[in-house]
Amino acid sequence: MFIQTEQTPNPATLKFLPGRAVMEAGTAHFAAADECGRSPLAARLFAVPGVTIVFLGADFVSVSKDEQVDWYQLKPAVLAAIMEHFTRGEPVFVGGTTADEDEDEDDEIVTQIKELLETRVRPAVAQDGGDIIFHRFEDGVVYLHMQGSCQGCPSSTATLKAGIENMLRYYVPEVTEVRAI
Repeated sequence: MFIQTEQTPNPATLKFLPGRAVMEAGTAHFAAADECGRSPLAARLFAVPGVTIVFLGADFVSVSKDEQVDWYQLKPAVLAAIMEHFTRGEPVFVGGTTADEDEDEDDEIVTQIKELLETRVRPAVAQDGGDIIFHRFEDGVVYLHMQGSCQGCPSSTATLKAGIENMLRYYVPEVTEVRAI
């Protein structure tokens, strides 16, 4: 098995591409070892000293590290954990995925915002090993949750303001601002 790695805009996060599907639908974000729940892959990665965040995408795994740890030391251990997991044929989740999809009916504005995020924003940030999830729309403000390499990334504010906010304001005049939560 050959696992490719890619740098992300966040220097504390690397994107690992195992060459196979990781998630069948949605994404999963784990900010601590005690959040792994039903994911043996996330638990295995958190067992590597220095791993602080694990994010699972369709065909990639993003791993964030503690600032005191160097990637030269951490990267081989993360690669070994991912390789061992997949070569053993273990499931990414036990008992189904943890990807949450909002099934509530939304008003027209929220539906339009979600569609723009899904088709124009999420594919772009997934290329960098992250994800941006719609949280709510309230009083003209869109609240988004940043995950994976987007969380804590130095360029995430620029992405939110210069990219996402401008696009949403152009297509949805009711949007006045975008904020990360």
